[in-house]
Amino acid sequence: MTRNTASASNVYFGLMSGTSMDGVDGIAVEFFPDKPPVVRGEAFEGFSAGLREALFALQQPGDNEIEREALAANALATRYMVCCHELLRGSGLSAADVRAIGVHGQTVRHRPDKGYTRQINNPALLAEMTQIDVVADFRSRDLAAGGQGAPLVPAFHATIFGVSNETRVVCNLGGISNITILGAQGHVRGFDCGPGNVFLDAWAQRHLGRPFDENGQFAARGQTHRPLLHALLEEPFFAQQPPKSTGRDLFSPAWLDARLASHPGISPEDVQATLTALTAVTVAREIERHAPESRAVYVCGGGARNPVLLKALQTALEESGASGVPVLTTEALGVPPQQVEPMAFAWLAQRCLARAPGNLPSVTGAAGERVLGAIYPR
Repeated sequence: MTRNTASASNVYFGLMSGTSMDGVDGIAVEFFPDKPPVVRGEAFEGFSAGLREALFALQQPGDNEIEREALAANALATRYMVCCHELLRGSGLSAADVRAIGVHGQTVRHRPDKGYTRQINNPALLAEMTQIDVVADFRSRDLAAGGQGAPLVPAFHATIFGVSNETRVVCNLGGISNITILGAQGHVRGFDCGPGNVFLDAWAQRHLGRPFDENGQFAARGQTHRPLLHALLEEPFFAQQPPKSTGRDLFSPAWLDARLASHPGISPEDVQATLTALTAVTVAREIERHAPESRAVYVCGGGARNPVLLKALQTALEESGASGVPVLTTEALGVPPQQVEPMAFAWLAQRCLARAPGNLPSVTGAAGERVLGAIYPR
């Protein structure tokens, strides 16, 4: 089958802009009932400094929030539209070939403890600009059913990675880290572990003037400051039992600065190394607690491109008693790390249109399976 003759009923776009807020990853994927999905194209569209600043500002209460959120949502929809056009161009598809766009939106608040989560977006505008059906707002239905509304990707992980006679862990190192435990008997669990790249990126921006620590080079110049690491690990969230999810509402610059204030004089390089260790240790501890029988850890998300972070995770696993458990990327399972999350939201869009459930109550804590998403026809 050539690219431009793919069936319209099977081709979906998935768009994911995560907690790192650097841009949107897009994928064009064709799903089949009896074989693995086929990627028709992928694209990345970065956010401007102004849009990133507007999104970061919406993380905290401020003046004129309704208008600022609406304008940011319009700007986001425009970036999503550009990403979709790049997917069309790169895949040789037309808008008529695409069944729907699954778009996560940009999380600016996540407070399941208060009964809400907020992913800003303007899916109606995106449908208008692309002339493709849009499926959005995936989290609120799970939340309405008493769940955390996150993480949602474990259901997809179970579908695409779950066939195995041994327990494996899929670890997403995005802005926030989360793991999916795919049990040998088909039981699936998953939850957020804590900060992934959120502090690594923020600290690199503060001290290097760059949006992220490329290849972990900044962290590699420092050493883990053990007293600071221990202080960071005292955060109660890390000891909570799942289901649990988190975001920048908790792991904010103010959270980090409050703890740094008790440990003055640490070099920026040592702070970056310590933050890298924090991400690695919190993930390793959750694997030790909830999946000690796991035989491998497969990493996706932006952190998969950070060899220093991957090495730190391997070390943390060994120190927790999981020696011999390799840290790999999802490339070893046939899906490049950067494709996993956008493909998950394409899959969730497909599930929504089929009126099939997209959540896992064992992960989110919802009262039952629910169809996720709201449909905006073209």
